Amino acid sequence: MFRISAAFFALIFSSMSFAQNYSIGTGGQSGIYYPFGGALAKVWSDEVSGVNVKAEVTAASVENTIKVVRGDMLAGIAMGNVVMDAYQGEGKFPAKMPVKVLFALYPNLVHPMTLQSSDIKTLADIKGKRISLGAPGSGTAVTSAALLETLGIDPKKDIDAVYLNYSETTNALSNGQIDAGFIVGGQGVGAVTQVALTKNIRMIPISKAETDKFIAQYPAYSAYTIPEGIYNKVGATDTLSIWNVLVVRADMSDDMAFELTKAAYENMGEVRKVVKVADATTPMNAQRLSGVPLHPGAEKYLKTVQ
Repeated sequence: MFRISAAFFALIFSSMSFAQNYSIGTGGQSGIYYPFGGALAKVWSDEVSGVNVKAEVTAASVENTIKVVRGDMLAGIAMGNVVMDAYQGEGKFPAKMPVKVLFALYPNLVHPMTLQSSDIKTLADIKGKRISLGAPGSGTAVTSAALLETLGIDPKKDIDAVYLNYSETTNALSNGQIDAGFIVGGQGVGAVTQVALTKNIRMIPISKAETDKFIAQYPAYSAYTIPEGIYNKVGATDTLSIWNVLVVRADMSDDMAFELTKAAYENMGEVRKVVKVADATTPMNAQRLSGVPLHPGAEKYLKTVQ
């Protein structure tokens, strides 16, 4: 009897396919990366054979890119400028990293914020002030520092810089612990939406001259105007945008890249139920980041729908 049972279970287990566990790097829970990554992880787990994916809370772009390169993550959500730095071996990356883009997701917007009662009206006014530049290892920190440096403001000397994540930044602004802060996130990002409901905030505009100077040095960015009414009592504001992408290792198999891309696009409706910014995640926008090649497996899928 025992031999029959053992043989039976051996047959059952040998016929089962066990999914391999993976993670997708996201960001803090008060941003858009986390719910976007969570929805995408569910789609991949449900639709791609042999994979079980979970969303991992991280410090976002830089950390995600590093962990993807190390093989700790299947994919990571990251700002395009960070992935470009990794590909070219610049910025936070001491050498060229083996990365490719699976596809572009949606544009991030630079949100320089202060309170309505503040005397900070322009970016030049932040000199000598206590400013949150974003969480360490985040795309926000990379972008805010680069923007200030381009405008002749040294983050190490000209301001009292602190490095806080989204919710820490808005809490510190509300409590008067900082004078202003940067959040680089999708339009309608939760942390900014919430603080605008409880405090009278103002977006610090980025002028055309400042925008032109920055884009001349960082061409992955583009000008953008946040429409009036996106955030409570906040008027239309000129700022900068940069596309977010899914970064993967360059040596990911073509079959895996194809299946991940196919499952994502064919089930993007499920992701859009969770995050509205996924409206921008379409095959037409897949190659929004120039300068870093798409993975060949993703390209193969895109050719079937374009």
